[in-house]
Amino acid sequence: MAENCSRRQPCDPRLKNGHVDVWCVSLDMEPSVLSGFHPMLSEDERRKASRFRFKNMKARYVAARGVLRSIIAAYLDARPGDLAFQYGRYGKPALAGAFSDAEITFNMSHSHGMALYAVSFGNAVGVDIEKIRSGMSFHRIAKRFLSPRESEILQRLPPDQVKNAFFTCWTRKEAYIKARGEGLSSLLSRFSVSLAPGDPPALIDHQPDPGEISRWSLTDLQIGAGYAAALAVEGHGLTVTKKKWDIAATPRDM
Repeated sequence: MAENCSRRQPCDPRLKNGHVDVWCVSLDMEPSVLSGFHPMLSEDERRKASRFRFKNMKARYVAARGVLRSIIAAYLDARPGDLAFQYGRYGKPALAGAFSDAEITFNMSHSHGMALYAVSFGNAVGVDIEKIRSGMSFHRIAKRFLSPRESEILQRLPPDQVKNAFFTCWTRKEAYIKARGEGLSSLLSRFSVSLAPGDPPALIDHQPDPGEISRWSLTDLQIGAGYAAALAVEGHGLTVTKKKWDIAATPRDM
């Protein structure tokens, strides 16, 4: 392990100074890349991979887990295969085993072959990415799952703005829920986020605990055409740096 690193702090010193790194990764990888990931996976991860019926879904799962291990290991100057993970009640990941005392926080999300990984130091983070899709009953879904305030805002928008506004709202809400480590059904209708075009991303109402509004910051992530994505971070004023992962494991700012 490098001299300036420890299991408690990341090798990249910027993370300790109010930074959040967000990695954007395509999960559709060459078989040669996937074969390099297999040895670093845990037995549990290999068992889960074997359960996928469709080859492309299995490949994307292996890619998602391999990239997660590669990214976190790089911050800790560790070997990807040495990492162990534990999960909260609703699936929020954290380091376990020999690195359980590491203060790196992270979260991941994937949709239709694209994945996002958020990494910070000491600040809870949540990230969500969704493929923007048509043919959904957006207003019906909003009435069932979103807050009354959000549903009302969505109803007032011109029809051609509803789809993008819905996915903007959904990713902001899910990123926040994931940062808290909560289940989607527990709080979705009890808090509101901004969603109208042009409105900055923010928590704007929180019935269970109004103090949450000042505790969290939301950021929209520009991933590419056809996707909506958002980041939730505990705290304010953090610098978000978007990066692309490649097989050479060389960080490149987007």
